[in-house]
Amino acid sequence: MSGMTQAAGTDDGERTLRATQAALAAEHAAVYGYGMLGGRLEGDRRGDATAAADAHRARRDALVRTVRDQGGTPVAAHAAYAPPFAVRDPSSAMRLAAVLEDRVAGVYSDLVRAARGPLRQEAAGALREAAVRAVRWRGTGVAFPGLTEKAAPPDDTAKAGATGITR
Repeated sequence: MSGMTQAAGTDDGERTLRATQAALAAEHAAVYGYGMLGGRLEGDRRGDATAAADAHRARRDALVRTVRDQGGTPVAAHAAYAPPFAVRDPSSAMRLAAVLEDRVAGVYSDLVRAARGPLRQEAAGALREAAVRAVRWRGTGVAFPGLTEKAAPPDDTAKAGATGITR
């Protein structure tokens, strides 16, 4: 995402910067969340969590560069984030992973709407990747990934609040 700039002085540029910052904040939370849930998983699922955490770290680092390219100061990660429910076993860890991916997909959906050009393409790719990971964690998909007002999430995600980790 580095090198993909928008004019930060315009209304469109400001909207794009806000959406980019929101995506960065979601990536910070996802990296933290995968650190929490990874210890509750074994075998292939632990490998899936490690791969997802690596992907989120890479996106986070790219978004830091993008925010700077847009003339902004990247939002910092919080010291800690509180999960929306207790993560005590593999089942709740997988549920949290799906919630994290849903939240990430939502902010990338906003960035797709706000951005143009290469940044929009990158955001669409990130949205797709998050939606695919959410399906893998949850076992089912939603009709409109990233659009919570259109999606009908499974009951377990709705109970979790579909908000991901909070600070």
